[in-house]
Amino acid sequence: MQKNDRIPKQFERFFWDTSHDSISILQHERYIIERLLNEGDLQSLKWLIHQYGLDNIRRAVCEARGLNRLTARFWQGYFKLQEDEMRCFSTSWMSNESMF
Repeated sequence: MQKNDRIPKQFERFFWDTSHDSISILQHERYIIERLLNEGDLQSLKWLIHQYGLDNIRRAVCEARGLNRLTARFWQGYFKLQEDEMRCFSTSWMSNESMF
């Protein structure tokens, strides 16, 4: 894997459970976006927007199953999405209102 195909060193801490050498920014786009939206900081968000663009981030938000509730609601409002447009709201753990 080429060096420019890897996540920046400063964001490796957000991928604590994955071998950093195995993460490709080209092959694992949705995984990287979902993880950094859930766990990242402002710097990583800026990098996501620069690297992938808002259209790809929007697509990843719609397709993601593992967005936490706070992250999902933020991006739902930002992109003006309905719950039925977002896969994460159809997962059983997310739809259980009594959990929060």
